[in-house]
Amino acid sequence: MSKIVFIFPGQGSQYVGMGRSVYNDFPEAKEILDSLVKKLDFELLEIIFNDEFDLLNKTQYTQPALVAIQIMLFKVLLANGIIPDATLGLSLGEYSALVLAESISELDAINIVAKRGKIMAEALPIGISSMSAVLAINHEELEKICADVSYELGEIVEIANYNSPGQLVIGGHINAVQMASKKAIKKGAKKAIKLNVSGAFHTSLLKNASLELENVLVNYNIVNPIIPVVHNATADYTDQPIKDLLTKQISSAVKFQQSIQRLIDDGFDIFIEVGPGKTLSGLVKKINRSVLTFNVESTDDILKLIRTIGGKNDE
Repeated sequence: MSKIVFIFPGQGSQYVGMGRSVYNDFPEAKEILDSLVKKLDFELLEIIFNDEFDLLNKTQYTQPALVAIQIMLFKVLLANGIIPDATLGLSLGEYSALVLAESISELDAINIVAKRGKIMAEALPIGISSMSAVLAINHEELEKICADVSYELGEIVEIANYNSPGQLVIGGHINAVQMASKKAIKKGAKKAIKLNVSGAFHTSLLKNASLELENVLVNYNIVNPIIPVVHNATADYTDQPIKDLLTKQISSAVKFQQSIQRLIDDGFDIFIEVGPGKTLSGLVKKINRSVLTFNVESTDDILKLIRTIGGKNDE
């Protein structure tokens, strides 16, 4: 019997108008999103669907916008009988996974990530740090390169994302990232691509930000999940306080490849990306081509998914 995982993308997948067709076509979607945004002190719905003032790509708005849309989408899937057996999210997406698993309430998650976005936006001044995707190099080799460069320069460069075989992301001080990228090319990496991000997220440069987030999280009730959640920081199921895992997550590498492999090893074979874009579905296929992947961000996607795999309400 197939085992379903809902996976939630992170920051960078957003676009103006995301989720609009589902919002318009499913009455429950409109009700869900309207009820979430009316409790906020900013016009999130206007930002998501119109963005007249170019706010969607500002991280303090990006993060609650994505989580709100992901909550809307997964609730429509649940209402139509598509029920996951486990879940995970990449970076910000971990919060949507925790809402799905009933660890965090919907409104608390929106409020937490709005604060998280502000903390991250303020933690790394523009021009201090950067990130690069490094393709087709062994992760042990790249880890050694980063350690050598950090020692040589007295600056930080680390692997920030383990995305898939042959796709790693490094982050740290600008000079250190540049040097590590060049050394990786010399060691056989196919390419090193500078990413269009404001700073080196998921590196130890965000240690202070993680402490700030810790101070935010103490004000919220976060409980153990009702379905398995695999966490970014450990690539494992919940085995310690979730607040600790979320605090670690902001300043440690996202172990997406290891997380997906853990689920595949445990027999999960259908991965449904819930949210804008197909990035995570593509990464899952690079990790293991034999599993089924879907992405859901529109009415057509939902109807196709129901036709293809049905719903547990139909069994």
